[in-house]
Amino acid sequence: MRRVLLLAWVLCTSACAWGPGMYMDENAFRERYAGKADAGADDAFEIIPIDAELLGKQQAARQQTRPAPRQDPLAEVAADYNYRVTAHDVLSVIVWDHPELTIPAGEFRSAEATGHPVAADGTMFFPHVGVIQVAGKTLREVRELLTQRLTHVIERPQLDVRVVGFRGQKVQVTGEVVAPSSLPITDVPLRVQDAISQARGPTPEADLRGVTLTRGGKTFTLDLQALYEQGDISQNWLLQDGDILHVSDRSRNKVFVLGEVRRPSSRVMLKGRMTLAEAIGDSEGFDPVSSNPAKVYVIRGSFDRPTIYKLDARSPDALLLATQFQLQPHDVVFVSAHNLTRWNRIITQIQPTVQMLWQAIDIGNRAVIIQSP
Repeated sequence: MRRVLLLAWVLCTSACAWGPGMYMDENAFRERYAGKADAGADDAFEIIPIDAELLGKQQAARQQTRPAPRQDPLAEVAADYNYRVTAHDVLSVIVWDHPELTIPAGEFRSAEATGHPVAADGTMFFPHVGVIQVAGKTLREVRELLTQRLTHVIERPQLDVRVVGFRGQKVQVTGEVVAPSSLPITDVPLRVQDAISQARGPTPEADLRGVTLTRGGKTFTLDLQALYEQGDISQNWLLQDGDILHVSDRSRNKVFVLGEVRRPSSRVMLKGRMTLAEAIGDSEGFDPVSSNPAKVYVIRGSFDRPTIYKLDARSPDALLLATQFQLQPHDVVFVSAHNLTRWNRIITQIQPTVQMLWQAIDIGNRAVIIQSP
């Protein structure tokens, strides 16, 4: 019996390496990535303590790494914007002092219904003028063309040309907006922010930092959050026919909180921002029975090149550091278990085996006593 108990004790004292549950072995981490650091970056695979010095460096880095200004490919077009008629548009032509050439709109007939449609080949018919090519022309050019043609039948004609039905050019707004829809390109320049506003704005689940614009088989990523919060107008591109504007959702911007917290879970970042204190607080805080606040880790990056930060939160004032430590999407926050907690879990695991051995030995001893004379 003494030998059995001694064996169980030896197993218990050496069980920290194979005990149940996850734990962070800092020495094993350093050995795993030994020799993989780049030249001049000896601490690339060190566990970095979260302190005031680190927060100061991160604050300076955030100020220097604002979203880079984007170059709008249509910047020159936007500077001197003129709408050009396209196929399927509807034009309204008013010839002053010649009502026979003007089809009036009324209560039961809209201007679009009584206008002159542009055919698929870009032509339009007008009395005394015939079929003329109008697609690709500005309204001023169409007016000058009609005026020139009407001078043969009307002395000094005066007319006005307007687009009453913008049907030929459209952009698509999809994703996390209140009303995904197809929007027409009109004589008023349509920019990214205008299109989202016309779709009744973003939903609460929208990720405005990653709005994608697909144009001509190419995809561009625009940061509208920088436009709203920092006034970066370079993110507000002019749209053109065929553009697809997609507002992605924020489900990809998750932070994972694991270990000894009351409610391990994944948390979605709001506007791409979340502090370490918010992540722990949203998980209902440390487990007061099993957690070891001295070992709170933030694991970032890929398995091949991870970066690990460590917070010693044994003193509550250390949480002030956590309120300033900004997390990034896909960060893993891990709260280690206390050594006593891990020991108790090991005991809980081996207790049934020890009890079974004890009962077997006890039954054997009783059998020997019964058989003895």
